[in-house]
Amino acid sequence: MSRQPQATDSDLVPIERERAVVDALKLGQRAALSDLFAWYGDRIYRQVVLPRLPQVELAEDVLATTFAKAAERIEQFELTDRSIFFWLRRIAINLCYDTHRRNQRDRRLSTALGEDPASPTASHLPSPDASTDQREAREMIEATLSQLNPRYAQALRMRLLEDQDRETCAEALEVTIGNFDVILHRATKAFRAKYPPK
Repeated sequence: MSRQPQATDSDLVPIERERAVVDALKLGQRAALSDLFAWYGDRIYRQVVLPRLPQVELAEDVLATTFAKAAERIEQFELTDRSIFFWLRRIAINLCYDTHRRNQRDRRLSTALGEDPASPTASHLPSPDASTDQREAREMIEATLSQLNPRYAQALRMRLLEDQDRETCAEALEVTIGNFDVILHRATKAFRAKYPPK
């Protein structure tokens, strides 16, 4: 049967079990996150993320980030009589929208650098006959990056300009993938606040 049923309160984990996991997370027991993922990871992926982001790699990134953000924000969450699934679902939906917007920005950045935005292997160096506008765009981007926190600039260069995967970027910055996603998000906001450079 290909149609996936939508979650209802009756087919989710009992609130008492969820409460124990939420309490453990609030006490800093990060291992409890694996219970949440085991309960709801597949459901979030199939029902929430993949229908909105039908690219498997992007969908998997969003799924991982959903649970990383849930762990970071668990202090803000109050479990009442409704499953934590619906809170996770909202985080995932917001991340889907953020990812869609970021991809649009990435395409604009690639275009500004004279690359084919559809090509994941596009060269990130301007060609010898690149137009003045393309060179100026590259110079403006580099000038903006030089004004950022060096960690932010490194994250942006590696992920957006060099197209390195999240695992490689996280390893270079000596952080978890979830923490790298947070750094990249903050770096993007910082970049937008300073671009174009004055």
